Amino acid sequence: SLSWVDTMADPHVKWDDPRMKNTTAGMYKRVEVDSAPAMKRRRAEDQAAAEARELRNKDRKILAQFKDEKGVTTGPPLELPHDVQPKQLLTLLNKLLKNDDESTPYTFFVDEHEVVKELSTVVDTAGLSTEGVLSIVYQPQAVFKVRAISQCTGTISGHADNIVELVFSPDGKRLATGSGDCTVRFWDIWTQTPKFTCKGHTHWVQCIAWSPDGETLVSGGRDNSIRVWDPATGQPKCKPLINHRQWISWVSWEPLHLSKTPDSRRFASASQDATVKIWDYKSPGNRQVMSFGQHSKGVTCVKWGGEGLLYTAGKDREINVWRVSDGTLCRTLRGHAHWVNTLALNTDYVMRTGPFNERGEIASKDTDLREVARKRYEAVKGDVCERLVSGSEDNTLYLWHGSTDKKPVAPRMVGHQKGVIFTSFSPDGRTIASSSFDKSIKLWNGVSGAFEGSCRGHVGKVYRHTWAPDGRLLVSASEDSTMKLWRIRDQYLLVDLPGHAGSVFACDWAPNGATVASGGADKTLKLWRQ
Repeated sequence: SLSWVDTMADPHVKWDDPRMKNTTAGMYKRVEVDSAPAMKRRRAEDQAAAEARELRNKDRKILAQFKDEKGVTTGPPLELPHDVQPKQLLTLLNKLLKNDDESTPYTFFVDEHEVVKELSTVVDTAGLSTEGVLSIVYQPQAVFKVRAISQCTGTISGHADNIVELVFSPDGKRLATGSGDCTVRFWDIWTQTPKFTCKGHTHWVQCIAWSPDGETLVSGGRDNSIRVWDPATGQPKCKPLINHRQWISWVSWEPLHLSKTPDSRRFASASQDATVKIWDYKSPGNRQVMSFGQHSKGVTCVKWGGEGLLYTAGKDREINVWRVSDGTLCRTLRGHAHWVNTLALNTDYVMRTGPFNERGEIASKDTDLREVARKRYEAVKGDVCERLVSGSEDNTLYLWHGSTDKKPVAPRMVGHQKGVIFTSFSPDGRTIASSSFDKSIKLWNGVSGAFEGSCRGHVGKVYRHTWAPDGRLLVSASEDSTMKLWRIRDQYLLVDLPGHAGSVFACDWAPNGATVASGGADKTLKLWRQ
């Protein structure tokens, strides 16, 4: 058969030629016949290339050197087969480290690419040369593994307005919520019923925070007041703290290992009146210990670091670093072009959980909880300074060594198309997650600030996210009335979690890994489990 083009180009073809019947069909047939040899040639070339690659890799060896996260070498350089996989690398590494029990799992990276299958796959994908010694960086993972949540196991009503904030206790066994109905509620997550309703605020409850020892909860509201509650009784522990002139935007407790007393007593509050105050709720008389007023506009966030420093960020686009012991302003971190919405420290999670381990139990038999908390903190922090990440309305993030330097660790972290509303480090401090009004969650390297990937799937603003205690999973909450469960390794959407009837403003994963809680505009609290 001949196509219409063939007919027009060849004057010897007659119109009544039987080959001219159904020229369109003939065209496709002609193309198919003509392309068959080409397809056969391509298949042959692909097969030859595969055979050549297989022959080349048959005796291919890769000279590699194990290194820890700090760049310290482990053992001598080793000649490894090209098809070695993480399981074999783990066995080999445990032999070098003399780990007889082999209880600690490790992940392996080559040039910041995780080795998931064969080593040669990563080398070829990244275009790395194997002429020299290839560095394989290993990182210890959590020795426990959290099961992925899959369904809503409880819907609890009680609040009369939006649930603005919710937080699990450090042991993961109790839950508190703050709402636009001016109340703070404590919940029994096992019977799925309200336990205490704490009244006292006269406007929205804006923020709540548990003390690291789990014995106290503090709440800040739009009525300019701070209230301290006893979770065991639901009653106030002291009179309202009312020295702020505008509403409270954030509260942060002093890390337990820095406390001068066996229990948690001091916390910091940030307010839209451009001040930050430190309180000791057990001190007699005026419970205000210190006040900082360097910001020129409202303070949006405050973080109490484990090195005795206080980090404050505000609408004046500046981040101030204070030494708590004497109230000195150490340095001011500048770089953002719009107000700073959120701060996070790589040690936030271990300071939040204090002396409690992943099972919600005291991590040591030491009678002084401060010493237990100190050991857990030092294990996460290591021998380097704390890292701070800031997220701004200018769509960017910065990574800082705020305790030692006023310049960012890395160039500006760009990628979001709208303001960054919330950011946090993974429990091990190796990964940063940022939630934005651009409907995405982005992941960054927690040490270098390098971009690692995006979690896309929401069709509304992403207000909040929360990490699984082992750092392998993440849950995000959105304006689109859903939550989503993500696998961090490859940013894969594992489970879509619909159920709310409005925007989801708050979510938290219990430190014991058993439950995820969420709340939002539909005024209901939902509990999610495996």
